[in-house]
Amino acid sequence: MPNNQLVHVILLSTDALVLLGLVLFPSFDGPEGDFLKNEFLELEAYIPYRDQIRPEISKVDVAWHVDHSLRTINEVYKAMSQSNPEAYQSRIHIGRSLLILMDRIPRGRAEAPEIVRPPEIIHTDSLHLMLALAQENLVRLDSLPEKAFFEHPYLGQLRRKTAKRFLEIHTNHHLKIIADILAK
Repeated sequence: MPNNQLVHVILLSTDALVLLGLVLFPSFDGPEGDFLKNEFLELEAYIPYRDQIRPEISKVDVAWHVDHSLRTINEVYKAMSQSNPEAYQSRIHIGRSLLILMDRIPRGRAEAPEIVRPPEIIHTDSLHLMLALAQENLVRLDSLPEKAFFEHPYLGQLRRKTAKRFLEIHTNHHLKIIADILAK
């Protein structure tokens, strides 16, 4: 098979992966305010266990995972609300396609970007404030233009629908880590 035909087959296969991922793992778009509702309840329920740590599972404690999850939601909303939808460029990205298709983030593969890393000292009050802000930001997210986007350091530009899917996968990734830290 000539190289240009192989490239075409690969591109079609990647598009098929994205479509299959969206069909098999659709993002929940329930009534306004319901997106990640159960995940927020879990994050809030884990706050009393904030200091728990199991180094064989994660090098950081429960508070770090809660803070990071909420910080990610808030920073994604902030970036999307400041984006220029006209600048969004639809591109095929194999990593993004695989993330959506697999419906999970492999552990220990990536390091959190500086902007979403929690501070050295995490205050319980700040976790509750960030939780409330993240809930508000997710409701506001749906009012942004469809092509509002944020630039993910590994996955490229994510427009609103894909960004919501990413937030769902990312939040659940950290909830699973927290559950493993607390499992006895």
